[in-house]
Order: sequence, then C-alpha cells, then structure tokens
Amino acid sequence: MAREQSNNRYQYEQRIKDDLNSLLRREIKDSRLTFVSFTRVELNQDYSLAKIYWDTFDPSKKTQISEALEKVGSRFRSLLAKRLQVRHTPSLKFFYDSQFEDELKIDKLISEES
Repeated sequence: MAREQSNNRYQYEQRIKDDLNSLLRREIKDSRLTFVSFTRVELNQDYSLAKIYWDTFDPSKKTQISEALEKVGSRFRSLLAKRLQVRHTPSLKFFYDSQFEDELKIDKLISEES
C-alpha cells in the first residue's frame, strides 16, 4: 500500500512539474522567466502544498526571477487547476534549485586538486 501511494505521489509530482513547464512556455508572458525551467516538485503529506524548484541559465538574475515567480504564482495555480481537474490544487511555493551550480563548484574543486 505504501509503495502504491509513493508511486502515485511521484506521478502527481511529475505531472505538476510537466504542466508547469508547459504553462511557463505557453501561457506566461513575463520576459524575466524566459530562461527558467522547473526541475522538481515536492508535495507535502496531504498534497496541499507543492514546493516547486526552479533553475535558470543565468544565475545572476535569480532575484528578478524569484520576484517574477512570486508575482505570477496565483496565475500558475489557477491555470494548473484547470489542467489537473482535481478538487483541490496545491498551493505553490517557489525555491531556487542550486543543484547545478553546486555540481559545477564540486567539479571545479576536483579539477583543481588533480
């Protein structure tokens, strides 16, 4: 039973991520969000909150992008509700995903040691 719930959660998270990326490209017309992509979604236990992690090709604009995402967050939720067709759409919280920057730093440290 737990594995089935875990698989359902994973599939729902992936669906949200894919739909948000699609909405970002087709529906949201904010130029600050041009080079943004959503990298992962984490739902809380009761699916009422979704942590949306994003990354960009231009890390120098993280602050501007963060402000833009907060500004259009309610629009994302509204559009997502129409796509998902579920009774309750989770609240969306946006977080910068520094995973790729961290990987570059680690690679640089490793290459310096060699």
